[in-house]
Amino acid sequence: MGVGWRPAMQAALYGGAGFFVREREGPADHFRTSVHASPMFAGALARLVVRVDAELGHPPAFDLVDVGAGRGELITALLASLPADLTGRIRATAVEVAPRPAGLDPAVRWLRTVPAEITGLLVATEWLDNVPLDVVETDEHGRLRKVLVDPATGTETPGPAADPADLFWTSRWWPGPGRIEIGWPRDAAWAEAVGSVRRGVALCVDYGHVKADRPVLGTLTGYRQGRQVHPVPDGSCDVTAHVAIDSAACAAGVPYRMVRQREALRALGVDGSRPPLELARTDPGGYLRALSNAGAAAELTDPDGLGGHWWLCHTIGLGDRGTMLW
Repeated sequence: MGVGWRPAMQAALYGGAGFFVREREGPADHFRTSVHASPMFAGALARLVVRVDAELGHPPAFDLVDVGAGRGELITALLASLPADLTGRIRATAVEVAPRPAGLDPAVRWLRTVPAEITGLLVATEWLDNVPLDVVETDEHGRLRKVLVDPATGTETPGPAADPADLFWTSRWWPGPGRIEIGWPRDAAWAEAVGSVRRGVALCVDYGHVKADRPVLGTLTGYRQGRQVHPVPDGSCDVTAHVAIDSAACAAGVPYRMVRQREALRALGVDGSRPPLELARTDPGGYLRALSNAGAAAELTDPDGLGGHWWLCHTIGLGDRGTMLW
């Protein structure tokens, strides 16, 4: 008996034994994100934090909120990368449905929901792609029908007509026939998160697409132990789909900027160019370190990999200066 992909994903990812709530393993055991690829990613975000803090006038308390925090890897790396004059004012919060990991800095709050009022930076790195969504397909009569899935096997069957809310979203954001991943649940989740920021910046980093370049066959897939696999919503693997990033951007209702990670990281000081060969002669150890850093930076900025991710940045209460943070 099939169910819609949205409830199937909800149970598989966030249910009692779901992929993201199991204690014995974390997301890093199954897929590699920018956070896991190199500490240079956290270093770049730390420089963004410093810039946001300056634009806010160095408030007595600066909220640093990591949504979809995994096992706390990013928030831990960020705190270690910030200058001493800022760390004393940081209120660090990790938002995650999994239990609090052992050994996490006790100064980091561990919550299941986004705090109600934030002054500072909210960052969501590869979170929206795991917000459950439904899938619809065009049938032989040109009608959109919901796709049903067997949670035990991942086998799909055609279901009933698409819901009115799905049709409304599709008509604006994913027109045309084919396989469509309904983005409004992600829009709602992101708008709610952005709405918690009273002054500062909300930043979404994720893989996605825009209206002019929607994938005809969709993007829904699974990951297990570092390999892409068939998406079976039984809790054994990650189930993910690319984000309709332009739709999420508009849903928040506040000014935004969208750039690729490659552009954003380069503006924040991540450079993948090779060090000069002369350095190998004058400082061999320094050359090897610089070469390693260049390799890590190249991975983070590769346009066909992590560098192709979108950075969606909303500024709240910063005026026109907010668009010049990188």
